[in-house]
Amino acid sequence: MWTEENNKLTRNFEFNNFIDAFAFLSQVAILAEKANHHPEIYNVYNKVTLSLSTHDAGDVVTDKDRNLAASIDKLVK
Repeated sequence: MWTEENNKLTRNFEFNNFIDAFAFLSQVAILAEKANHHPEIYNVYNKVTLSLSTHDAGDVVTDKDRNLAASIDKLVK
């Protein structure tokens, strides 16, 4: 689940291996580019952490972040 802390929406994901994690990140990249809204990404092997905030709004969480988070959630359901 996404948590809102320090003006960011953050969620951790865990996959079976690096290839699955990277495939997920490729899908996230497509969604982010279409939304013109790009997350902070941290990836080590099969673990991915995404953080979202809207830089144009002063680095706070906005509906733009919540909408992208909902789209990302659909990738893992």
